Amino acid sequence: MIQGRTAGLRARHADDVAVLHAELYEDVATRSRADSRPWRPLTADHSPYAPTGPADDVAFFSVVELASGELAGEAVLWGIDAHNRSAHLGISLRPGSRGRGLGAETVHLLCRYGFTVRGLNRLQVETLTDNAAMIGAAERSGFRIEGTLRRSAWVTGAFVDEVILGLPVEEWRGA
Repeated sequence: MIQGRTAGLRARHADDVAVLHAELYEDVATRSRADSRPWRPLTADHSPYAPTGPADDVAFFSVVELASGELAGEAVLWGIDAHNRSAHLGISLRPGSRGRGLGAETVHLLCRYGFTVRGLNRLQVETLTDNAAMIGAAERSGFRIEGTLRRSAWVTGAFVDEVILGLPVEEWRGA
């Protein structure tokens, strides 16, 4: 487990799937804002949160609140490019775990994993321009807004803007 002060990242366990699926995937409005792919009805047996075998281009984690040991959400480093030493990161916290600083710590822990364990040179976040929580969490780890993709995301009936935030390893605040 990769531990911070209040949160930790661990491997996804099979018993995490039902909780993450019910609270994150079945919330259609939230899921539609968090994933560029369209929501479709899936059972927990086919959940996108189901553990998969190891892969070189993605690392899935469950986020755990250390004080209680409770599952707080999910985190992922995806699109890992070993040649260019870059990746994208994303997080999604359960509704009861939001607003307590776990998001910022989770972003920091993903940066620690990407930069110190995987030896990456750059991390990137793509999020909707109105996602102040994710933008703030990323900026606290040193990410900077690099651009806006105008009307690039189809979210529940409308095109909305996305922002790209980037962080090279030498600017990381945990280095």
